[in-house]
Amino acid sequence: MMDTEITQLLVRARNGEPERLGEVFQALYPELMRMARSRLRGCNATMTPTVLVHELFLRVTSSDSLSLVDRRHFFAAAAQALRWIMVEDARRSLSQKRGGGAVHVELDEELSPAAPTGAADTGVLALHEGLDALEELSPQRRQVVELRYFAGLEFKEVAELLGISERTAQREWERARAFLLAMLEEGGDG
Repeated sequence: MMDTEITQLLVRARNGEPERLGEVFQALYPELMRMARSRLRGCNATMTPTVLVHELFLRVTSSDSLSLVDRRHFFAAAAQALRWIMVEDARRSLSQKRGGGAVHVELDEELSPAAPTGAADTGVLALHEGLDALEELSPQRRQVVELRYFAGLEFKEVAELLGISERTAQREWERARAFLLAMLEEGGDG
């Protein structure tokens, strides 16, 4: 389905036809599954890509205040929702476990938490806390990370969505990544 068709469906959904969001999800389902698979790689087995995408669908379609403009805006909202779904799942999983301690979490080039067995939930929560701290420092950098990491957007798409240059998006990514790595290393030591 073309971007213009997605935009038209989103406009219709905003204008009183919420069932059109289902059509958007159906059209974008393969991309959403790809996003979910890449985010869950190495994480716990309680959340599968299918469960993650279906939870995303339930949240987006049940939200009265969500006003999506176009395909990119849809993926930006999806990235933020995926983050919250994964955080809630990690919190739920960790609240059911006893014991344990601080786990050192490292980020690879793509900001993917490197989690030893059983530590994936801790990595998700550490990244979430890092993004909250980053929000206080620079909301734009937090947005760049969410769009790159959770939505899988390219720098060009991130730049267009945020109204900045592609080079600025790349710089903000590098600065955010350095901040998050430093924060996670500090948290892993103590």
